[in-house]
Amino acid sequence: MSDRSFINWPFFEDEHRVLALELENWAKTELTDYAITPANVDLACQELVLKLADGGWLDYCVANKYGGKNPSLDVRSLCLIRETLARFSGLADFVFAMQGLGSGTISLFGSAELKKKYLPDVRRGNKIAAFALTEPDAGSDAAALTTTAEQDDTSFVLNGDKTLISNGGIADYYTVFAKTGEAPGTRGISAFVIDADTAGLEINERIEVIAPHPLARIRFNQCRIPKTQQIGSGGEGFKMAMATLDIFRSTVGAAALGFARHAMHEAFNRTKSRQMFGAPMSKLQLIQSKIGEMSLDIDASSLLIYRAAWTKDKGAEKITKEAAMAKLFATEAAQRVIDEAVQIFGGSGVVSGFPVEQLYREIRALRIYEGASEVQKLIIASQTLKENN
Repeated sequence: MSDRSFINWPFFEDEHRVLALELENWAKTELTDYAITPANVDLACQELVLKLADGGWLDYCVANKYGGKNPSLDVRSLCLIRETLARFSGLADFVFAMQGLGSGTISLFGSAELKKKYLPDVRRGNKIAAFALTEPDAGSDAAALTTTAEQDDTSFVLNGDKTLISNGGIADYYTVFAKTGEAPGTRGISAFVIDADTAGLEINERIEVIAPHPLARIRFNQCRIPKTQQIGSGGEGFKMAMATLDIFRSTVGAAALGFARHAMHEAFNRTKSRQMFGAPMSKLQLIQSKIGEMSLDIDASSLLIYRAAWTKDKGAEKITKEAAMAKLFATEAAQRVIDEAVQIFGGSGVVSGFPVEQLYREIRALRIYEGASEVQKLIIASQTLKENN
C-alpha cells in the first residue's frame, strides 16, 4: 500500500521490523470490513477491541508483568501499530489508541493493586478504557478544570462534567482528572480510576462528530469512589497527564502519518489511471509537484515521529519538545497531503464513501485532540526558550 523502506532506518530494532510485517499481514485480512466506518460505531468498537486482543496487538498497551509484550511501554511499537492500523481503518486505530491512552496513566503511576485490577483486562479486551481530562470550559488549559474530588475518611466524592470523552458511553472505566485542592492551579489536580457502573457517573450526552467515534459528555453527581482508586499521590495528576501525553502524542502523529500514507497511495493510483489531455495525470508537472510535496511531508513526519519515539525508548525522562514537534508537524502535514489527494480526485474526492473523503473527515480531529496545534507551538517555544537560557 505504501513505501515501507523507512522500517530499515536505524531508529528500529529487528523486533520492530517483525512487528511491522506481522501487523501488515494481519490487517490485510482482518480489517477489510472496517475500512469504511460501519453504521453501528459502538458495536464496531466493541468488536475491534476483541479482535485486536485476539491478534495480540493489545499486548503492546501494557507491561509484560501484566501479560503484555515489553517490560514497559515501547513507544516505537505503539507508533508502528497506530501508523499501520490507521492506513487500514481509522476506527481500528482509534480503538487501539484508547486502550493505550486510557490505561497509560495506570501503567506509569498506578499502585500494584490498580495495575492488577485493570491492565490484564485491558490487554484481553475485557475492559474498554477511556481518558477523561477535557471539560466544557477546560481543554488546552488544564488549570481551568472545575470537576472536584473531595475526600472524607474512606472515599472521594466527585462532582462536575467532562466532555468530548472518547469511548464515552461504551467504556468500562475512566481515568479521570479532578481538582483536589492541594495547591493552586495544576498543582491541585489528582487522577482517579472510576468504573463505568459507579453510582453518580452519568452519560449526559452522546456527541456526534464528522468522523464517527464513540464520544460523550459525562457528569459526576456525588460520585463516590474508594480512596484506593486514586492514582499515585494527590496533587500530581497534571504531571501524570502530561507524562502520559508525552508518550501518546507521538502516536497521534503516527496515526496521522498512516492516514497520509493511505491518501498518497490513493492519489498515486489515481494519477496513473486517470487520463487527462491525452496522457495519464502523472505526466502533468502540476500533479508531479503535488506528489513531490506529499512525499516530502510524509518522510519528514516519519523522521520526527520515530525520532521522538526512539528518544523515549532509549531512556529520556521527558520528550515534551520532541513529541510536540512530531504531533504538530505530522498532523498538519497529513491534512495537507489528504487535501491534495481530494483535489487530485476532483469531484469524486468529496463523494461520501470514497476513501479520500473519509480520510478528509478522519484527519481533522487529530489537529485538535491531545493538544491542539496552537498549543504544540507554545510547548515547542517554551521548551526551546528553556534550553537556551
